[in-house]
Amino acid sequence: MRILPVLLVLPLLAGGCVVKTAAKVVTLPVRAGGQAVDWATTSQDEADRNRGREMRKREKECRKHPERCQNAQR
Repeated sequence: MRILPVLLVLPLLAGGCVVKTAAKVVTLPVRAGGQAVDWATTSQDEADRNRGREMRKREKECRKHPERCQNAQR
């Protein structure tokens, strides 16, 4: 008989933990999908950085070998 009150109160004490866990499980696919989209796409900042890196690399190569860059300039 002493165990019965403890068993009745236990779900109330653990309820917040269960709700948080359930919320995490429910939102996990959305978070994973958002992360996958983030990894698959390139932001404008990343594109600008990559373009600048490419231009600096091309300029360095043109300084070393100007004959290769005569027709390749845009």
